[in-house]
Amino acid sequence: MKPSTAMRAAGEAGYAPGVLSGRPLAFVLLAWSLLRIIVKTLTGRVTGLVQFHRNYAAERLAPISKDERLALAQFSSCIACGRCDVGEANRISQSNGEYPGLMQLVLASTRNIPDYDAAARGFAHVPDEELDRKVIRCPVRFPFAQLASFVRKKSSQDGSDHNA
Repeated sequence: MKPSTAMRAAGEAGYAPGVLSGRPLAFVLLAWSLLRIIVKTLTGRVTGLVQFHRNYAAERLAPISKDERLALAQFSSCIACGRCDVGEANRISQSNGEYPGLMQLVLASTRNIPDYDAAARGFAHVPDEELDRKVIRCPVRFPFAQLASFVRKKSSQDGSDHNA
């Protein structure tokens, strides 16, 4: 059986199995982690957000600003009822697979780590005026046009912005 991350960290901290458990063990592990971060910072090793950007720049994970985090909370209001897909059959068939329908696009754009490039291509098939009209049909009054704008902005970012 492969040891867990917590067990490996406990071993690095000098923890002997059976000596500590529960809160004392948690305190030792947190203290050890803090000490390691302080040493890395003092010796000039890159940690934290800068290291995150270095690790994930290839995946184009763009930083999220405070305002965008607030918007993301509103974007999670979709209840997947499908009412926004009424009348979308022509757009779906004409998109050659880029536009699966508005509900699928909303869910794919707001859950987990979305592929903003694919979502932006999908939103390109629906004019903003139509997105505004869809809000009336939506029981939760989802902000479709605001999400489309957010997705387009994130699609154009390369993930290297370190200021957010």
